Amino acid sequence: MVHRHAGACCAALTVLGALVLAGLPHAAAAEPPAPTPAPSAAETLGADKPSPAVLRALVRDLGLTDTQARTRLVNEAEAGTRAGRLQNALGKHFAGAWVSGATSADLTVATTDTADVPAIEAGGAKAAVVKTALEDLRKAKTKLDGAVTGKALDTPVRYIDVRTNRVTVQATSRAAADTLIAAAGVAAGLVDVKVSAEQPHALHDVRGGDAFYIDGQARCSVGFSVTKGEQQGFATAGHCGKAGAKTTGFNKVAQGTFRNSVFPGQDMAWVGVNSDWTATPAVKGEGDENVQTAGSVKALAGAAVCRSGSTTGWHCGTIEQHDTSVSYSEGTVDGVTRTTVCAEPGDSGGSYISGTQAQGVTSGGSGDCTSGGTTYYQPINPVLSAYGLTLKTGAAESGTPAPQDGQAGGWAVGQVYEVGARVTYNGVSYQCLQAHQAQGAWQPALTPALWQRV
Repeated sequence: MVHRHAGACCAALTVLGALVLAGLPHAAAAEPPAPTPAPSAAETLGADKPSPAVLRALVRDLGLTDTQARTRLVNEAEAGTRAGRLQNALGKHFAGAWVSGATSADLTVATTDTADVPAIEAGGAKAAVVKTALEDLRKAKTKLDGAVTGKALDTPVRYIDVRTNRVTVQATSRAAADTLIAAAGVAAGLVDVKVSAEQPHALHDVRGGDAFYIDGQARCSVGFSVTKGEQQGFATAGHCGKAGAKTTGFNKVAQGTFRNSVFPGQDMAWVGVNSDWTATPAVKGEGDENVQTAGSVKALAGAAVCRSGSTTGWHCGTIEQHDTSVSYSEGTVDGVTRTTVCAEPGDSGGSYISGTQAQGVTSGGSGDCTSGGTTYYQPINPVLSAYGLTLKTGAAESGTPAPQDGQAGGWAVGQVYEVGARVTYNGVSYQCLQAHQAQGAWQPALTPALWQRV
């Protein structure tokens, strides 16, 4: 029996030809066909057609109306493209981008050079002139991470906050934070200290969001369906199981084996399933309704994000900071994203999705879904890249994959691209605007939301 998880832009060049009809000297020339407009960012990412499950959760958890929720998803999709263009244009002066407001109507782009303000405003964003470039903040955070000793439970969280233009150290005391800052040799003016008793922990007790069991004991949640060649499977958290661990599904039927797993350091893993299971692009939404995954375009700070897990189900919140480091009792995990979405034990490994775009898998957090909490997810694109996985998407199933560009540096389906990456396609050069894994229908010439011709 087979078990399944139930569920601007470039101007088009038009070749004009005269219509000649023999024997009809007065025949009128045919009207040239109107150029086909390039799809908007919202259309490319599926943000213009959100699922009811996503809308209901955004209304409930972010206090929005249905119209506001729809508008927010469209605005966030469009803002990602504008931010990517500006990041590429600003280069070393770029200091971060974020959206704000109930409908994410405002995009702010930060720069260290006042001369960039007109270009930012012309690009459809508000400008913030700050002291420190994002590249330098990243260097400071790397030093702080390198100075962490032991399990670092007195300074458990470190992240770059682009909105404050600082690196934040969350610590159990000011003294603990000061000790870390001094050991790292980082200028105090680059660091904000947040004193909190919060102790993040990996959610061990554990469709995207469906339960699975590890060696008949621990329970975790499925992240996103993936494939590797002919092998089907799913991505989840590394702390859920080590390579070789056996899994059973939500129905306790034999399911698969952990093929790779890393934790701590990162919190990523994938499970290869047996022939009785079929990978689908579905994530389990509220009321068991499926939310379809269309890609893995990375959302900006401030964007809405929803999580599915086998303990607490479907909840939404916002992305606070990317590139966070968090220390659990088992060790430190780098490169996770900090969110306001709640979670509880057993939700580990479950899906985070913005609109239709996969964002990551649940790593850990603090608090609960009664009083509220903070969670961290392992971004999905590094998982796909590290293990050579292809995200299972509805878009890939409904369209014919485009041919890959055979030249060196050519665009390729399944490749994960970061902002600023350059590729060629049909002999034309393009630069990436938003981090994502290339889908078959997303060739650069057809997706100005993701690629800029250069």
